[in-house]
Amino acid sequence: MTVATGFAAMLVVDVRLALRNILRQRRRSAISILAISFGVIAMMLAGGFIEWIFWATREGPAVTQLGHFQIVKPGYYQNGQADPFQYLLPEQMREDLANIKELPTVRAVTPRIDLNGLISHGDNTLTFTAKGLDPALDPALLYLIIPEGGKLRPDDPEGVLIGTGLAANLGVRVNDRVVFLTGTRRGGINAVEARIQGFASTSMKAYDDVMVWMPITLARSLVREAGAHAWIISLRETKDTDQVAGMLAGDERLRSYEITPWTKLADFYNKTVELLSRQINVIKLIIAVIILLSIGNTMTMSVMERTVEIGTAMALGVRRRRILGLFLTEGTLLGAIGGLCGVVIGYALAQIISYVGIPMPPSPGMSRGFTAAIIVTPAIVWQALLLSVVTTLLASVYPAWRASKLVIVDALRHNR
Repeated sequence: MTVATGFAAMLVVDVRLALRNILRQRRRSAISILAISFGVIAMMLAGGFIEWIFWATREGPAVTQLGHFQIVKPGYYQNGQADPFQYLLPEQMREDLANIKELPTVRAVTPRIDLNGLISHGDNTLTFTAKGLDPALDPALLYLIIPEGGKLRPDDPEGVLIGTGLAANLGVRVNDRVVFLTGTRRGGINAVEARIQGFASTSMKAYDDVMVWMPITLARSLVREAGAHAWIISLRETKDTDQVAGMLAGDERLRSYEITPWTKLADFYNKTVELLSRQINVIKLIIAVIILLSIGNTMTMSVMERTVEIGTAMALGVRRRRILGLFLTEGTLLGAIGGLCGVVIGYALAQIISYVGIPMPPSPGMSRGFTAAIIVTPAIVWQALLLSVVTTLLASVYPAWRASKLVIVDALRHNR
């Protein structure tokens, strides 16, 4: 028999003995398993809820509003608001990006123009901020909530969407005519008339109070310029961002432009991830402490009750390290059983809660609430299992060490 085979056989025996000891003290073991399962369930539900927040923030305002990549002239983000006409991209960009459009991971490549000015209806005049975009392909339109009216249509060059707050302040209805005024490159003023196609909301009140979405053809006629301030690359899957970033970096035709992924532009998302990640780490720490105290107490009581058995085993020649390993195996087995039970129950609860939905009130700065859910990823499941097994193993170290250090004579005379 080889050393590996002998060790495997010994491990099987230790697992069987550990399982028998767990079943022998059923009530105490059940309480310990319940505590571990409760901790795992709490971690999965909390982690799944935060994972949903990450997903909603990433795939909502971050990716759809910004696009997965923005291609602009260098310096546009720093100085583009002050002098937007100096940062217009040439029309040849469409040809430079032709090969990017053919990538299977790319959903769309579309131009955008940013502009601002005044919007008038009757006697009311307000400031606005607008995006000129492709009504058929731009991902920004996917995230918009349109409570009244319809979406932008490629066959309607005069239809625009305005924010719900701007519409209320301006006093307009769907199909009303409005006039947009903005400055031109030569310092003059240009105006165009458009029709309200519908009202749009991003759920961000400050954004909805000033925002307008219009076809890029209308925006170009308003500023009397061709080209675009940015070209937006939208991917089919956000997980492909790094792969496509490498392809863009290696394209010689794009070396003179600034290519920025959404991860560098989504400041709110990055801060949300940092904040909530710290919070979930605190939750993990609390759960770990609960499991440590629970299993530590269970294993200590087990050592005290089995002191005579331990002394008898050592008197018959069982080595101290074997005693140590037996109690560590018992603690690890408790953690594994509790972790698996917690994962099964936690996943079932996550599915039920997600089906029902979690109604959430409007966050600060938002105009409406939302319905949340719970996303349980494989990483969350493995972290929960690892937490349960590692903490129970650590909690078993001291009781197991005490058991292995018992004096044989004193152990045999225990309770006599």
